[in-house]
Amino acid sequence: MHYTLQYPYFLILLPLALCFIYCKKTVVSSYLPKLEWIPKKSRFTNLQTLLKIVIYTLVVIALSSPIGYDAITPSKKYGRDIVLALDTSGSMRESGFSQIDEDKSKFELSLEIMKAFIDTRLNDNIGVVAFGTFAFSASPVTYDHESLKELLSMLEVEIAGKNTAIGEAIAQSITTLSFAEAENKIMILVTDGINNSGAISVKEAVSQAVKENIKIYTIGIGNKKDFDAALLQKIASETFGKSFAAHNAEELKEVYQEIDILHPSSIRSEQYLNKKVFFTYPLVIAVFLLMWLLMRLEGKS
Repeated sequence: MHYTLQYPYFLILLPLALCFIYCKKTVVSSYLPKLEWIPKKSRFTNLQTLLKIVIYTLVVIALSSPIGYDAITPSKKYGRDIVLALDTSGSMRESGFSQIDEDKSKFELSLEIMKAFIDTRLNDNIGVVAFGTFAFSASPVTYDHESLKELLSMLEVEIAGKNTAIGEAIAQSITTLSFAEAENKIMILVTDGINNSGAISVKEAVSQAVKENIKIYTIGIGNKKDFDAALLQKIASETFGKSFAAHNAEELKEVYQEIDILHPSSIRSEQYLNKKVFFTYPLVIAVFLLMWLLMRLEGKS
């Protein structure tokens, strides 16, 4: 269970509680022949001031609406539908893709960067397609980004075979996006190989993507000689996307950042799951203290 305030801006009223101590009352001139006629300050007067401060503070806290919740989800889902198509062929096992993490494979680093990209897409519906010799949907399009990242962690090299079927990857991504409802549909295809497998041709798959108004961004990673840059450029241009080349992990991060700028994710509103409100507790305490104070004051009069 997490705790927060729904309306924390009400806390700016708290400093006004000091007025119970420092704000001067209107001075009324009076002349008394004997000093003993002047009433002395009682302990109740100090208690009265303290109670006023406590009551005021409790009311402000109640206005701030303290709540407890289990999770936060978007209440307005007007983002884009994105499918991340990731190459899982045998060549993705190669290391040396990053100078910082030389021992990590292209696949491991691609997953890390992909997860960071998912974190930036606050209002987008995202799915994942893994492809090698064949392609399959590793995750349907979803707003549950945490579960999506968990599913990504379960993928491994050659989970879809050793070869590279780009046509199959595009076709499967189209199928995955067909269940989504956003007007803007995007596919990001990441590969380090040349199309050499699959029953569906790239031309056929791209033609279908154009009909479905799906924009494809292609990213060739690793050595330029390893992937078909001309084919990736053709796929991107025919679907009104853009083609990128990333020779190392740092460049791949920059590519995702550029795509993020090209298609910024709108800010979403939030709703709390299993929300419990607690404003009644400080409010009830404040009411009881106020009633007790009023009774004391009436008894003194």
